[in-house]
Amino acid sequence: MTARVACVVPAYNAAARVGGVIAGLRASLPGAIVVGIDDGSADRTREVLAGGCDALVVHPRNFGKGRALRAGFEEALARGAEHVLTIDADGQHDPAAAPRLVAALAGADVVLGARPRAGSAMPAHRRFSNALSSACVSLAAGCRIPDSQTGYRAFRAAALQAVDGFGDRYDFETDLLIRLARRGFRVATVRVPTIYGSESHFHPVRDTAHVIRAIWRHRAEVFR
Repeated sequence: MTARVACVVPAYNAAARVGGVIAGLRASLPGAIVVGIDDGSADRTREVLAGGCDALVVHPRNFGKGRALRAGFEEALARGAEHVLTIDADGQHDPAAAPRLVAALAGADVVLGARPRAGSAMPAHRRFSNALSSACVSLAAGCRIPDSQTGYRAFRAAALQAVDGFGDRYDFETDLLIRLARRGFRVATVRVPTIYGSESHFHPVRDTAHVIRAIWRHRAEVFR
């Protein structure tokens, strides 16, 4: 790996699992910068991040995943990262797949770690919501997005420097992806395992509404 890579790990009350995520990144991407963001956690998340990360951003209260990612991107770019990987702190992504996402940036500007739905451990209600949101985001983005809800992504620094997403919560990831695709940045996907077992902070009503609003912002481009 010749490009300078930074791994951004947004975390909220993830003390029990984020240490394993960081250790996995250290093993799979040796030499990468690990940037942790404690988004107002009430447990020991900050201590775990401080013990394992190269840089730590601390929010005084829970601002949302979108703002945490934005802060992580700023820190990663300030440290000279050429490629930026994002991974959730709850253990639902296998850090061993990280090198494949980064390697795929050789032919893309954004790489999504796409989880299979059929025959996977993904709960039935999540399969439905994932399929529906992915279809809607694909329409808004103008390209096929098989897993729009994945938090496992890799970006070229140039893409993050050129485009900023709107929103502070889960809508940020959706909005950023649509804006990048609409601006002509190349989007690719890499198949990654579906891992479940930890509690998600995604609120099915509130956060789904945020995502829907993010898609709706781009309706003019979709229907013109």
